[in-house]
Amino acid sequence: MKIAFRTHDLGAKGIEGVISRVHAEGIDAVQLVVYKFMEGIKQLPGSLTRETAEYIGNSLKGAEISVPLIGAYFNPVHSDKQKVADCKETFKDYLRYAKLLGSDIVGSETGSFNDDKWTYNPLNRTEEALQTVISTFTELADYAAEQGVNIGMEGAAGHCCYCVKQLKRAIDGVNRPNVKVIFDLYNYLDMSNYSDYMSILKEGLATFAGRIVVFHMKDFVVEEGKIKQVAPGKGMFDYKAILSLIKAYDKDAVLVLEGTTGEDIGPAIEFVRLTWEGV
Repeated sequence: MKIAFRTHDLGAKGIEGVISRVHAEGIDAVQLVVYKFMEGIKQLPGSLTRETAEYIGNSLKGAEISVPLIGAYFNPVHSDKQKVADCKETFKDYLRYAKLLGSDIVGSETGSFNDDKWTYNPLNRTEEALQTVISTFTELADYAAEQGVNIGMEGAAGHCCYCVKQLKRAIDGVNRPNVKVIFDLYNYLDMSNYSDYMSILKEGLATFAGRIVVFHMKDFVVEEGKIKQVAPGKGMFDYKAILSLIKAYDKDAVLVLEGTTGEDIGPAIEFVRLTWEGV
């Protein structure tokens, strides 16, 4: 098992800062989101160059830090079609340079018709939404195949792939062997189903057997009638039960503590490690 963090959740800027923080926290893997921690890099086509990718990748390799996933998340159903086009080309830049960066997977969620809010919209649950997702990710999967790498898809309750079954429909529609899954249990929860989280986890592990490359690990509480994310160990999840299932699925699982920041980082790492060792 590996514990990882998104580079920008570590509170460090620049590759040297990230490496220093990773070593200080005693972890050895990162979900790389280059434009969120490297100054001068934007989520625009051509902003990441081959030279910068080599520099980042060589620096991480030299520091013995692995990259299980590159994040280039974008909204394929955004109303600004130029923004969608730019984000797709940026995603392709990361596919082209993925191996130089130290990974073979570039991932994204599936978007929302609420544009930059990435929240529930009734249109997200239409056939139009699904077909747009399928078309977009088919194009990206084909380009990834040309580069010898993979794409990762992640579902979420407020997005176009709002449940395990809908993400499965999208993956089946893309129908490419290089499509992998980023599984985030918290993402699938809302006020109607949060008590059924173990059933959702079991469904996801069975449905995506052999495809899951990264687990996003979070926790949650219910406040004022809404689900609120908290750091692992601070919420309502039965982590012993969750990690027991994940460990049985993959003893070498990559657990990304997505959204865990600041003073929560150290205790969350210790909590997840100790719980994993005890199941």
